[in-house]
Amino acid sequence: MKINLTKKKILVTGGAGFIGSNLCEALLNLGNKVICLDNFATGKKENISDLIPDENFDLIVGDIRNIEDCLKATYDVDYVLHQAALGSVPRSIKDPITSNEVNVSGFLNMLKASSENNVRRFVYAASSSTYGDSESLPKVEDKIGKPLSPYAVTKYVNELYADVFAKTYGIDTIGLRYFNVFGRKQDPDGAYAAVIPKFVSQLMNGESPVINGDGNYSRDFTYIDNVVQANLLALISENKEAVNTVYNVAYGDRNTLNDLVGYLKKYLTSFDGNIANIEVKHGPNRAGDIPHSHASIDKAKELLNYQPEFSLQKGLKEAVKWYWENL
Repeated sequence: MKINLTKKKILVTGGAGFIGSNLCEALLNLGNKVICLDNFATGKKENISDLIPDENFDLIVGDIRNIEDCLKATYDVDYVLHQAALGSVPRSIKDPITSNEVNVSGFLNMLKASSENNVRRFVYAASSSTYGDSESLPKVEDKIGKPLSPYAVTKYVNELYADVFAKTYGIDTIGLRYFNVFGRKQDPDGAYAAVIPKFVSQLMNGESPVINGDGNYSRDFTYIDNVVQANLLALISENKEAVNTVYNVAYGDRNTLNDLVGYLKKYLTSFDGNIANIEVKHGPNRAGDIPHSHASIDKAKELLNYQPEFSLQKGLKEAVKWYWENL
């Protein structure tokens, strides 16, 4: 998809993270000036090492919990893509206070700084966790349930603050509810690693992946290039109906965890035939997890012209190749 976005000054918070670093790269490739704000709590310098020499890329090592860092980073900026957050439902259950400080107080700092520095538009990473205990499928933006984790609470509060700032201070905001994003540069290590890079790493090392539950929980797995497209479209949309609202960002399909592991084994076997024989193990269900997640993407298609190009299988082929070459 051809996107006309060039010669703008754009701040990406959490720009050294998985999604943020992919956004920084895409924005630079389009000919923009990119500022990355990151404290490297979860982001990695190697994610942006290829970008640092670029004269149109600036790195600010700072923390969104510090309002002065936020004011400095948003100065003379056209747009903000706010990706900085402490992700992970289990992390938030273990340490709700830090998750709240980063995801709520940090978010508010960024909104306030963006408003004070007259940023044109503030696009932020929302989350499918906002749907909480709602059992309706597919998930539609205006029908949510009660949050099931501290993380989900923080991401819903983000949407409330964005709505209030749009109405009170006149800043354009768009929230993108990500559904299980995966792809290149996603960290397979650590206690809170996302399921796809974790499973890929285990299979590559000859280890049995452990599925939480019986494997019949399903997710709308979303490849990183679909997410990059949605962010860029959110920045350039001139449709007044498209701003000051939230969108599901997904492929619009769902696959079980058992399906996922089957695909991973199939694609990895082309690199190492022994992977086909690795058995899968099952553990208990994880606290705070929702059984099924499936997004309606009709709203994003209609108002943002969102056209996701990567299904789970197409995205997994790309991701597996990247991990095989880089892990």
